[in-house]
Amino acid sequence: MSEKIVQLNEEVIKGQLKELVRGSVEETLNGLLEAEAEKLTQAARYERNEQRQGYR
Repeated sequence: MSEKIVQLNEEVIKGQLKELVRGSVEETLNGLLEAEAEKLTQAARYERNEQRQGYR
C-alpha cells in the first residue's frame, strides 16, 4: 500500500502567515484609531450637526 507524501514549502507558508498577521494587526490598529478619534471628537466618521461646521 502506498502512503501519501506531503511536501510543504516553508517559505510560502511563512509568507502567507506574515500577510495574515500583518492584515490582522492593521485592522486592529485602524479600529483603535477610529475609536479614539470618535471619543476625542465626540462624533462618528462623516457626522455633521448644527454645532459642528465641518465633519470628521
